[in-house]
Order: sequence, then C-alpha cells, then structure tokens
Amino acid sequence: MIDLKFLRENPDVVRESQRTRGEDPQLVDQLIAADESRREAIQTADELRSEQKAFGKKIGQAAPEDRPALLAGSNELKAKVKEADEAQKAAEEQVFELQMKISNIVEGAPAGGEDDFIVLEHVGEPKKFDFEPKDHLDLGESLGLIDVKRGTKVGGARFYYLTGDGAFLQLGMLTLAAQKARAHGFQLMIPPVLVRPEVMQGTGFLGAHAEEIYYLERDDLYLVGTSEVALAGYHQDEIIDLSKGPIKYAGWSSCFRREAGSYGKDTKGILRVHQFDKVEMFVYCKPEDAVAQHQELLKMEREMLSAVEVPYRIIDVAGGDLGSSAARKFDTEAWVPTQNTYRELTSTSNCTTFQARRLSTRYRDENGKAQTAATLNGTLATTRWLVAILENNQQADGSVVVPEALRPFVGKDVLEPIK
Repeated sequence: MIDLKFLRENPDVVRESQRTRGEDPQLVDQLIAADESRREAIQTADELRSEQKAFGKKIGQAAPEDRPALLAGSNELKAKVKEADEAQKAAEEQVFELQMKISNIVEGAPAGGEDDFIVLEHVGEPKKFDFEPKDHLDLGESLGLIDVKRGTKVGGARFYYLTGDGAFLQLGMLTLAAQKARAHGFQLMIPPVLVRPEVMQGTGFLGAHAEEIYYLERDDLYLVGTSEVALAGYHQDEIIDLSKGPIKYAGWSSCFRREAGSYGKDTKGILRVHQFDKVEMFVYCKPEDAVAQHQELLKMEREMLSAVEVPYRIIDVAGGDLGSSAARKFDTEAWVPTQNTYRELTSTSNCTTFQARRLSTRYRDENGKAQTAATLNGTLATTRWLVAILENNQQADGSVVVPEALRPFVGKDVLEPIK
C-alpha cells in the first residue's frame, strides 16, 4: 500500500512509477482528490462531534424550561453527526480502494515490459555438447526420476510425480538451501499453505494476478503460490524488534499456481506446473537497510546456483514485469540447452514498505516511535531447478552427473538410465 504522506509530497514520482509499470498515472490524481475529500470529511465530522459535546454540556446547565428546545436542537445535531460519520466512512473506503489499486513505487528498475529487462551479468558458459542433448523430461523418464503420465492421470495436466532418485535430488537441493539459509542467519520455517484473504491481499497477490491463485470458496482460504505470503502474514498487526538487525526467515513449503493464461506454454515436463516445492527467503528490516538486504539475497542465490553447477545470468526486471508489491526485482535465469535460451530459476524482490503497510507490521525507531517495516523475498531453491540440473549435467550415454554438493543427499555420483 502506498504511503499517503509520500504521495502528497511526491505525486510526480508516483505518476512516473505508474508509467514505468505501464499502469494508469491518473489513479494518482484520483487518489489525491479522494484523500483531500477524506480529510475534509474527517474535519467536518470532528467539528460536529465537538459541537455536539459542547451542546450536551449546555443542556446539562440549562434551566428546566429551556431544555425542550435545546433537546430538539440536540436531535438535529445528532442527525448531522451521523450523516458526517457516514460521509467520513465512505470517503475512507474510497481512499482505501484507490490505494489498493496503485502498485509499489518502482526504484531503479528499467521501464518497459517482459522483454525490456537489462542483463547485469553472465556466470558460466552455456554447455556445448558433442552429441544431441535430451530434454529434462526424456532424461527424467529414462532415469526413473519423473513420471508425468501418471501425474496427469491422477491430478490432470501439469501434475507429475518425482520418483526414486528424482525425489532425493529435489530433497537434497532443498535441504542444501535450508542449510545455507541457516548458516546465513535465517530461521527455517514450514508455514501454512492455506491463508486468509486479508493475508493474500496484504502481500499484493489479489490484484492483476489473482487468476493465478487457487481459491477454496467453501473455506474462504487461498492456496499460496509462494511461502512469501505466509511469512509476510507471520507478523501481521505486530510491532517487531529490529534493534539487533533484520529478522530473516526461510520458508520450506509446497506451492500452488493455476497457470491461468499459460495454456500451450511449456506444457512438456516440469517447467510450468500447478504444484511444486520451494525454499523461500523472507526478510523484515528497516527501510534504509532494504537495498543492502536485497543484494544479500541475490548473493545467496548466486551461491546456490554455483553449488548446483549450472550456467546462469542475472537480469534487472523491467517495471512493467514487476509484481505489484515489488519496487525492484532481480531474476537469475539458468541456461537450458534444449531450449537454447535462459529460463528463470530464482527471483528476489525488494518490496520496501508496501506489504508491511498493508499488513500493519511495524518496528520502533531509536526514538521509540512506531514505523512501517520493509520486506524482501528471494527464492533459494525450487522444483524447476531440476530442469537445468538434468540438462546441463547430462552425458552422451544418457546418464546425468550429480552436482558434487548434492551427492551426499542423493547417495550417487551419477544417475544411470534404467534398463
């Protein structure tokens, strides 16, 4: 949620942010006008309540013969106060509705849409094979790691089983991520995967991308697409202690996405699926520390990608491709040989005070005054990493070399085709 004080003082900054995102800058002027109406309504209601209070004292001090006339005036004033209260409530609802429509203010991201990102760095060289490489699904099936056919039979399209060493490969990858997170001061969490509407809305996922979310109407609950949602809600309506530095959590959970609008895209394999597992980092910090924390999350993502031995690049995501809560986002994309391109493996977003303001998560500054916290998130490992791991580490005989960091978990150096 945008800060109204910042909006009043910097309307041009907010308008430019809207343009950078490809969103409507006129919403800024509508919100400014609604905010002015709200403040006027509050002032009117306060003045009438004050007048009503003074009138009540006047009645109490009046002579008995004067009270009937005064009481009649009191009833008229009471009706005006009720009308003013209703006007104030309506004005506040209008402001809230408009606030929820305006996305977070972009900080440093390039303008444009999905294809207008800026490549910041390449790490590692794309693999060149002296044989025709197989895609991850062919490898997964021949190695006994992935079963999409039975996943589709049981759950429908975009569901799958990870079987045998495939399950161990994922568990090893996520366990390694959890260990690295703990070593960097993160507290491991296994959070709920069902959340209340106010938590989903508070994190900014019920806007333009609401169709991506599974909703259980009977229970009025949402299935999370990332544990970021549950971790953001963990300190809802609380004042947290940031005096000793940021609070860091790493959530390990299953995640669910409807993939609405993606029919026909990446239908083969496990790149774009309805259910997957993920270790997600989440940070609460003071706003002035958010940029540094963002770089720390990106650094940890680098470490994990290096550990699983895949070439990748880092991109600065354009404003029009940011989620509504992100002020800036960096994606890491791994090279996928059979697609001859880079595909997203992780993202890390600086959400500044946007989510915490919606969820009323605050901290006390050095003067003891409550201030809105900043929040950040970043993926440390997820199921789709198996795509890049399998394709980049395959050999001519159809086997796949297990990255050294994952061998203690998998129990094998090489995964051999099933005969």
